Amino acid sequence: MRAVRFHEYGGPDVLTVDEIQRPEPGADEVLVDVEAAAVNPVDTYFREGGYEPGDLPWIPGSDCAGTVAAIGESVSEYAEGDRVFATGLGNWLQGTCAEYAVVPESHLARLPESVDFETGAAIALVGVTAWESLVAACSLKPAERALIHGGSGGVGHVAVQLAAASGARVTTTASPTYHDRLRELGADDVLDYSRDDLADAVVAAGRPDVILDHRLDDYLSFDAEVAAQGGRVAAIGNGDAAATFESVPNCRSKSLSVHHVLMFNAPDFGGVLASLATLLEDDHLTAEVAQTYNLAEVADAHRDVLEESFLGKLVVTP
Repeated sequence: MRAVRFHEYGGPDVLTVDEIQRPEPGADEVLVDVEAAAVNPVDTYFREGGYEPGDLPWIPGSDCAGTVAAIGESVSEYAEGDRVFATGLGNWLQGTCAEYAVVPESHLARLPESVDFETGAAIALVGVTAWESLVAACSLKPAERALIHGGSGGVGHVAVQLAAASGARVTTTASPTYHDRLRELGADDVLDYSRDDLADAVVAAGRPDVILDHRLDDYLSFDAEVAAQGGRVAAIGNGDAAATFESVPNCRSKSLSVHHVLMFNAPDFGGVLASLATLLEDDHLTAEVAQTYNLAEVADAHRDVLEESFLGKLVVTP
């Protein structure tokens, strides 16, 4: 099969398309004929060596969608030809930017017939991240207010929809280019993240009970300022390991709690994916696919995911 791999850590140019042996599934694994795989910022961190995956050479890619090509002897829930989507790969398991990928049975779910493979691949990692942040970690409830920083991003645009589907009121931030589409996806209030009075605007919309923050070093103290009493912050990213609050007493006075979320630590990938599949099938959730690439263009996708502005996700079609 053809697979994108890196044989050493480095920039996008270390990615090559190699002809390698098609893998065989282990006892509790499924071999997926990959129709689509997504590119996420975390894939670039593995490629650069910031996060070290397994032994090189390594296939990048954390999620995919396709059909079951073969199953291991212990697999009972899937059969050849089933449409599936998966995530939680590319870290200690070889990734998905290839014509075939081996996936533990616990890391996938059935993809509804009404959902195309590109959407399935695009939503898997970001959908699990949004679910683990809003539902599992922060217990977002109907009629609460959620603040989603960066609503046009991969996680952000799915989190907006998930929060709206839960019955919450949604405030999000984004470039004005994406405001109309984010309202269509379920946001009640969409604010330009660059405005000087952003904190006042967030409070005017309604102090958030739950905040999804992808840049703690920029927004953690902001979160404490605008949050409602008993607010919960789901922390999914930052560029500074020392990110902290400017005023701990301010956090204490509000009983603010911070929940650090890492998608790869999700205890039940398959269960969350199955819930996302139901929302997809019922048209309560979708993923925006901003651009598609072939295997030879994955290096371009790795550049674009960090450098370009777009709403949604970048997808590879082998």
